[in-house]
Amino acid sequence: MVTILPDRVVDVLITSFPAGPWQANCYVVAAAAGEPCVVIDPGMAAADTVQRIVAEQRLRVASVLTTHGHVDHVAAAAEIADRHSVEVLIHADDQHLLTDPLAGIGSIAAPLLLSLFGSTTLTAPQRVSNYADADVLELAGLRFTVQHAPGHTPGCALLGIHDESGQPIVFTGDVLFAGSIGRTDLPRGDPQVMAHTLEGVVSALPDAVMVLPGHGPRSSMEQERRSNPWLQPGARM
Repeated sequence: MVTILPDRVVDVLITSFPAGPWQANCYVVAAAAGEPCVVIDPGMAAADTVQRIVAEQRLRVASVLTTHGHVDHVAAAAEIADRHSVEVLIHADDQHLLTDPLAGIGSIAAPLLLSLFGSTTLTAPQRVSNYADADVLELAGLRFTVQHAPGHTPGCALLGIHDESGQPIVFTGDVLFAGSIGRTDLPRGDPQVMAHTLEGVVSALPDAVMVLPGHGPRSSMEQERRSNPWLQPGARM
């Protein structure tokens, strides 16, 4: 199901849909219909739906942006980026996952990747750039801020924007969900690093932030601070 956030919520065009067997949220973000757009976290089988959204909203893909490198968030990144002659942006610590997905999810997923792609590797995008902590990315007429937030993977990041009304929005990937957090038991996940991220980077987000996660429904930091068990004082990984 494709969802467009209503005008009363934000003053930018944000269209989202869950893709692939793990239902990872892919977002298409633009200042308005008819403008350039940024595709965030295009995962498994996301390319056709992205193309439909782009056509329906008269958009032009300006960039592919990823919150981290797990295959359920990047499987279609190369296809979309190469089709539109744009670059994929990712943290350097996760760049290898664009071509070696098993390094991020483990060999147990090999049969699934073989059934979906006929291979356990992915083709590298023609153009890749790296972002880093505290970077400000000017993309499609929008300004994205980067906060490095490792723990789920070494290269996880929170990607923030403000709409014209000043509503802060953060794409949290698999760091923070509505009522939960990303797992740390996959290869290169680290519960101690995740705890540091939650206590520092995530907890410092203002209550007004709209949380747009990598899986599941949207939330707010006010709601998560109040009810997410992993953000409560004394929580342990």
